[in-house]
Amino acid sequence: MTLPAGTVTFLFTDVEGSTRLWDAFPDDMRTALGLHDEILTSAAEENGGVVVKHTGDGLFMAFGSAASAAAAAIDAQRRLAEADWPDVVGALVVRMALHTAEAEPTGNDYLSPEVNRVARIEAAGHGGQILVSGSTARLVAGALQPGTDLIDLGSHPLRGLSAPEQIHQLSVVRLRVTFPPLRTESAIKGRL
Repeated sequence: MTLPAGTVTFLFTDVEGSTRLWDAFPDDMRTALGLHDEILTSAAEENGGVVVKHTGDGLFMAFGSAASAAAAAIDAQRRLAEADWPDVVGALVVRMALHTAEAEPTGNDYLSPEVNRVARIEAAGHGGQILVSGSTARLVAGALQPGTDLIDLGSHPLRGLSAPEQIHQLSVVRLRVTFPPLRTESAIKGRL
């Protein structure tokens, strides 16, 4: 596997509520996660991306193009929504985040603070949501698929990072577009 270098767009994903599902339905969850991995891997590869590694119940992928990474995320969310999931588990809902930065691979991975940034953005989202960093939003704004829009969600401090991030949401026709507020430090302070 050859990882992209230079300007790289990272795509992080995670299954929402997976701990509860694993606890209640371990055998069916194993089947469901296999389907999840197949859907996300094929969406990444068909859009020129590489799966860097599994992150528990999610994937860490890298792309040489922000537009390709956005297309992969959209394709994956559509396929996840249409998949034939095990009845007992039901549909897996996956939160996703994209972030573009200068990065060089180290072996078969990336050792970069930019990986931490995309992981924090992903953790702020909700199942079914695709979040996009400010750097990625600037690159994909004029190259979005028809039926896809960027919604500016504002600037948010992210746990452990010194600079806040301008976060956008990819809104996709025929997919869920309304979500609760992001789970960031500013949202937590607002509830106190």
